[in-house]
Order: sequence, then structure tokens, then C-alpha cells
Amino acid sequence: MDKSKRLFLKSKRSFRRRLPPIQSGDRIDYKNMSLISRFISEQGKILSRRVNRLTLKQQRLITIAIKQARILSSLPFLNNEKQFEKRESAARTTGLKTKKKIGLLFN
Repeated sequence: MDKSKRLFLKSKRSFRRRLPPIQSGDRIDYKNMSLISRFISEQGKILSRRVNRLTLKQQRLITIAIKQARILSSLPFLNNEKQFEKRESAARTTGLKTKKKIGLLFN
């Protein structure tokens, strides 16, 4: 067989169809924390539609529900507290360095 005919042949691999992440009976709501927490990364970011395998309408509803839960403090804005502490300590050290430089300029 030449290459041009090979491109049009279908592969005989079977694939398992994945179950949808949101069932028809699931209610997308800010109170449904077990459902919402599945669509948030470890850092607290909302996962993309491709990763979640959601429809556009479902992704919009999930995003709105997550934002409402964050505002009502059911969900934290930052999920990883250790990263926040590292940034805070780094900011303190850079602040000291700039103060030293300013002190050297005026002395």
C-alpha cells in the first residue's frame, strides 16, 4: 500500500468512553462543595475546560459557583499556604535590601 491510501484507513483500536464529570442529577451550586472541589487545582486555581471535560455551559456555571463560594468564604482564594509564606518572607528580605541601598545613598 502506498502512503496516500494508508492515511484514510481507520485504526482498529477500541477506546473506553469516559464518563462525564457532572451527572445529569448533580446540581451546580456554591453549596455543593464536593462537586466544586473536583474542579479546583492544588493551588486553588479553577481548572480549564479541556482538563475538566465539561461543556461551555457547565464550565461557566462551575466558575460562577466557585467564585460565589470564595466570596462567601466557603472556599479559600489561596489553597496552598506554604507558597504564600515563602512569597511573604521573600518580600521582607527584598524590602530590607532596598532600605540598605537607600541608606547608603544618603550617608
